[in-house]
Amino acid sequence: YVASRFSKAELRPPDSPGAVLFTSGSEGSPKGVVLSHGALLANIRQALCAIELNEDDLLFNPMPAFHAFGLNIGVLLPLLSGIRSFNYPSPLHVQAIPELVYDTRATVVVGSDSFARLWGEAAHPYDFSSVRFLVLGAEKVLQSTRELFSRKLSVRLFEGYGVTECAPVVSVGSRMRVKDGSVGAPLPGVRWRLDPVPGVKEGGLLMLKGPNVMTGYLTEGEPGVVRRPPGGWHDTGDIAEVDSEGFLWIKGRLKRFAKLSGEMIPLAGVEAAAEKAFPDAVLAVVSVQDARSGERLVLAAQGRDLDRAALKAAVREAGYPDLACPRTVLNVPEIPMAPTGKVDIPRLTREVEEILAALPGGARA
Repeated sequence: YVASRFSKAELRPPDSPGAVLFTSGSEGSPKGVVLSHGALLANIRQALCAIELNEDDLLFNPMPAFHAFGLNIGVLLPLLSGIRSFNYPSPLHVQAIPELVYDTRATVVVGSDSFARLWGEAAHPYDFSSVRFLVLGAEKVLQSTRELFSRKLSVRLFEGYGVTECAPVVSVGSRMRVKDGSVGAPLPGVRWRLDPVPGVKEGGLLMLKGPNVMTGYLTEGEPGVVRRPPGGWHDTGDIAEVDSEGFLWIKGRLKRFAKLSGEMIPLAGVEAAAEKAFPDAVLAVVSVQDARSGERLVLAAQGRDLDRAALKAAVREAGYPDLACPRTVLNVPEIPMAPTGKVDIPRLTREVEEILAALPGGARA
């Protein structure tokens, strides 16, 4: 069919650009990611090795097409593998989505933790009756989200890990291979290594290479220039571990580690401890500049006052030293989110700094 429609000169080689997507900007300025046709197609085949789909499935995708997960797994994978799909333009319509899942009799749903939690809370217990499982990426899946879908909707969640630069899926849990809290095993063809990071005792900086890795970055300062990853290895910026069974565990972003009294403190780990202590709270931990100690940790909670004593106990129970407990707990009107569902860390940090500066005593409060 392709040969009859296009001349040889019009066919694009596998390494030519297939899509340019932009990173979320949740931790800095967005960068353009050039993904080749070959990288996109390779990642579809890799994902199908782990995500259990069949010809009777209907994949429901409310993730936007400007997001790598929404584009390649939500849109292109069904088109190129012959699986029925239903694409909805926004994951934010939390009342409409459960009804549409019911109306379409969807069997597989893709999304992120923040959005899925809202869908689950809004859903009637029967809305997800046709769904075999959800595949969630873009952010860590909370235990409270798993319990919500298990208790209320009787649906299994599988957590995956991906980055735009890898088209995007790197690993994902499945019925045959899953550990709650892990993001599954790296997909076939994904090569990984962990580079040591000074001050980080467990795990290392996750580096990835494979057929699904991007061609390179487009940046604002070098228009038209594609900066290729050195040696084909993409630096994810994530601290990770791989256990003896091959499961990948993401410890947090390297940028989201704070150095306090010589110790590297993972902000994601402190957040996880806080979420366990306050399972119904929407919260995030940020590091801000401090005149006395250089850095201070602040826990921001959306519309709630949280007990710092309970927080301190939860941080200790998680195995962190007392200095990892945020010195300040703030009740903020809203935790800002990026369009992809991740917390907008730069914006939240700026808002926290403004609140602290306005307090009596300024940043020392």
